[in-house]
Amino acid sequence: MGKIFTVILTSLAILLPSCFQKKENHAPDNIIELSERDLNEIKEEGVVSVVTNYNSTNYFVYKGTPMGYQLELLQEFSNYMGLKLDVTINNDLSTNYRSLKTGDIDIIASNLAATLEKNDGIRFSEPHSFSRQILVQQRYKPDNGNSGDREYNKLIRNQLNLAGETIYVQKESAYAKRLRNLAQEIGDSINIVEIADYEVEQLIGLVASGEIKYTVCDENLARVNLNYYPNLDVETAISFPQKLSWAVRSTSPDLLNVIDNWLISFKKTARYNQIYQKYYLNKRSVHLVDEGFHSIKGGQVSDFDEMIKEESNKFNWDWRLIASLIYQESRFFPKVESWAGAQGLMQLMPGTADRFGVVNPENPRQNIRGGVEFLKWLDERLESRVTDPEERIKFVLASYNVGLGHVLDAMNLAEKYGKDPLVWENNVDYYLLHKSEPKFFNDPVVKFGYCRGEEPYHYVTEILERYEHYKNVME
Repeated sequence: MGKIFTVILTSLAILLPSCFQKKENHAPDNIIELSERDLNEIKEEGVVSVVTNYNSTNYFVYKGTPMGYQLELLQEFSNYMGLKLDVTINNDLSTNYRSLKTGDIDIIASNLAATLEKNDGIRFSEPHSFSRQILVQQRYKPDNGNSGDREYNKLIRNQLNLAGETIYVQKESAYAKRLRNLAQEIGDSINIVEIADYEVEQLIGLVASGEIKYTVCDENLARVNLNYYPNLDVETAISFPQKLSWAVRSTSPDLLNVIDNWLISFKKTARYNQIYQKYYLNKRSVHLVDEGFHSIKGGQVSDFDEMIKEESNKFNWDWRLIASLIYQESRFFPKVESWAGAQGLMQLMPGTADRFGVVNPENPRQNIRGGVEFLKWLDERLESRVTDPEERIKFVLASYNVGLGHVLDAMNLAEKYGKDPLVWENNVDYYLLHKSEPKFFNDPVVKFGYCRGEEPYHYVTEILERYEHYKNVME
């Protein structure tokens, strides 16, 4: 399971004791002051902040595209609400619950089992799906190339036989709670080891490799992982079907009400069925993780990652931003040509290619180098005007798409009409978006005339949103 999984496999003996003994230097959860942030404040900001877990079903990047069951649900919800979606990833439930309570995030979007037991300050939403909890155990050791030499293990089929066994689960998860209840039901002890920093799929991987004997996860996720680890057994249930939900603060009742009503309606749609089947039932989808361009296993965005890194480093640009731009321009196809004559990975126009010494636009190295040099050229010309480098990136991206002149026109319009010409969002971007209207392209401060501004407007937004996803999962 990628670099994280490799570290776990090679360092388990060192890491596990430190996980068990880890102490946090902050106040206990029961005395955290709950944030009062609710739907009104979220709407005023126009942003809903969400955390989800990084695994092969909920959230990942494949061939440059952010994907995942939870991500697609969140995108549908944010579109329904007309809100910008701010997604972060964290596989530590303890940290996520704390961040939710303090108001750093608004929703934990994961497969959280909604139980009657109250976690102080946390409320669960209407379920987005249902699943049983399943014991994950190893049927046989990983194949060494000769299936005739397999050593099959004795499997647990009766929950009574879990007495005295050690089971590793994610800290503060519903799995730990269920195992504690099961120990009471069978009248015997179960050694439950809660690990804070490992996500469920990482523990599944450890069972498959034989590093640990047992873990517990939801049945739908367990069956997906059979495609990656055929030596596992996931036939022993330890619970009845349970509701899988999102979590919000108890002090955000309006947000919870909106989520509940939306989920009730959305689950009846063909779109919801499409999303669920795509990640949990479609055999083609679950095999995506076997390919190198999956952020969990291969860790690549494209065939050209190393070139992008090398050329970006020459100008101290983040390679993930350049990769997001290339995806937007060409989907990483080096020989693509647009109707206007732009060519290659970064879709260089012939004049731009000549200016920056690109002899063969279909050559990936030359094209990337020319495109990055063009970005640097634009950055240098905007540097004296837009001094904030984070803000300037937006102006540079728009200029790359539509030309520097149209962006300067939009800055002049923003200044004339009382907006901030040095801020992109809700200021300069508005006038670029509307530069196709006579009122604006005929204005005396405009030097470059008509512009169909909808394309560069969305161009900047989409590249930066994808860039945030790349930052979440790519080093």
